[in-house]
Amino acid sequence: MSLLSPEIMLRRLDQPDLRICDVRWWLVDPARGRREYEAGHLPGAVFVDVDSDLVAPDGPGRHPLPDPVAFARRMAELGIDDDSHVVAYDDAGGAVAARRWWMLEDLGHRDVAVLDGGFSAWVAAGGPVTTVASSYPPGRLTLRGHWTRVIDRAGLVPRLMADDLVLVDARAPERYRGDVEPIDPVAGHVPGAVSVPFSGNLGPDGRLLPADALRARFEAFGSSVAVSCGSGINACHDALAMRVAGLPDPLLYPGSYSDWSRSRMPVATGDDPGRYRPTDA
Repeated sequence: MSLLSPEIMLRRLDQPDLRICDVRWWLVDPARGRREYEAGHLPGAVFVDVDSDLVAPDGPGRHPLPDPVAFARRMAELGIDDDSHVVAYDDAGGAVAARRWWMLEDLGHRDVAVLDGGFSAWVAAGGPVTTVASSYPPGRLTLRGHWTRVIDRAGLVPRLMADDLVLVDARAPERYRGDVEPIDPVAGHVPGAVSVPFSGNLGPDGRLLPADALRARFEAFGSSVAVSCGSGINACHDALAMRVAGLPDPLLYPGSYSDWSRSRMPVATGDDPGRYRPTDA
């Protein structure tokens, strides 16, 4: 199960194998997540720092994937093992928690989910909140030693030129168009990328849309899809939506637009996806 409702989660709080991960994080204020955790979190939750626990110190883009062995070691330190039921939550409709889900899932963990609607939905459903930090004995975690559903810039370029892959951009429409760019050096999008903002996966209550509505958003792209965003975080929300919709899992471009734009690659602006061609390079 990739998605768990707060109502079901309430009934499972006492399960000894449950490991709840608070991954709240804000792009313009990364330290806010820790402050929010200390102010109140789900009982039993451990804090997972996006910038230190889910990201490599360096690599392509702003949030490169870490070494899988180092990642598994860190997750085991937090008390996660092969038999844990892992649930990740944020306060952004799952846009950050989905990265946590994607990473564990891609490396072979059998039981990891995102809390639908995150912290806000939990509180709205009457879920308890605590300021008591939790800790667990180290777990025994056996994961794959390599990422599987990924594509880098070198692999992406020829597929864009051949038009045999659809690149989905999960960023907000204004960033896709190039109207604004708060953090990367050049505004716009990868030529050929299609705008599918992760926010469109959510209903007014901040929870994921029903599977049929999500399927309608993504099924026209076919079975050869890669998801991207600014730095490979929010892109995982589109991957989660495709999973819930029952569609084939996409590839993840971890470096995403931050890798593309910082590598002096051609950039498109406006609502039109544009096309990537050899003469653009």
